[in-house]
Amino acid sequence: MRAFLWMSGALLSFCLMAVGARELAGAISTFQILFSRSVIGLVVVTLVILQTRRTALFKTQRFSLHLGRNLFHFCGQYGWFVGIGLLPLAQVFALEFTTPLWTLIIACLFLKEALTLKKVVALVLGFVGVYLILNPGGEIVSPAALYVIAAAVFYSLSHVATKALSATDDPLTVLFYMCAIQLPIGLLMGAGSFVWPGPLQWVWLTLIGLTALSAHFCITHAMRSSEVSVVVTLDFLRLPLIAAVGVVLYGEAFNPMLVLGASLMLIGNLVNVVRPRAARQP
Repeated sequence: MRAFLWMSGALLSFCLMAVGARELAGAISTFQILFSRSVIGLVVVTLVILQTRRTALFKTQRFSLHLGRNLFHFCGQYGWFVGIGLLPLAQVFALEFTTPLWTLIIACLFLKEALTLKKVVALVLGFVGVYLILNPGGEIVSPAALYVIAAAVFYSLSHVATKALSATDDPLTVLFYMCAIQLPIGLLMGAGSFVWPGPLQWVWLTLIGLTALSAHFCITHAMRSSEVSVVVTLDFLRLPLIAAVGVVLYGEAFNPMLVLGASLMLIGNLVNVVRPRAARQP
């Protein structure tokens, strides 16, 4: 129940972030959105660290790894926000579920993790799911879909770096450097396209900045409250939820193949993360 409550907060955060991104698409550049998100996040995280008097969290011995992680994460965010503005919301979220597949491949290639039979099954199911979602037999693959798949690859690279950082750095330190590093990147990349937001656009920008932090916060606590397999399963509820949002708010058609493809990816993820009961005993 505790994991369910935390994941409910994460699901709500992701959906609100997607709605905010869709509302700003075409009016505010993606780079300006990412810059604003970093500014808001940096202010909030800094205030939290100061309030808790844990100023040592501002320091890290692994700045180069933080830098690499956030270059990948920034690219992932860019692709995700571009996809939100061009694709049905449900398709973006479904393709984002490929992130664990790319993480698995990268971990095997660069972290020398063993490629077990369970991982092979997970990969096969996952890529069959991607095939169904993209539906290449029925239509040409949208370039926007490739943006989202590329975003998932970059997210997976950042996840691998996050896994390495978690051994030494507090989550608040990771969030602080995420915002501090990505802020000047967004400013530099979007300087020529910045516009002054209107009152409602300020609301959406603020919402994106806050929900990006709340989503990370809720997922972290959900992971601490339950097993990874439970969190992965609950995270799948993002798809029908955002599909409903797309239908109600934007009149998007619902494609059942998205659910089928994403379900295969969910099964693949569960095959990979679920361990036998005996293996979970201390």
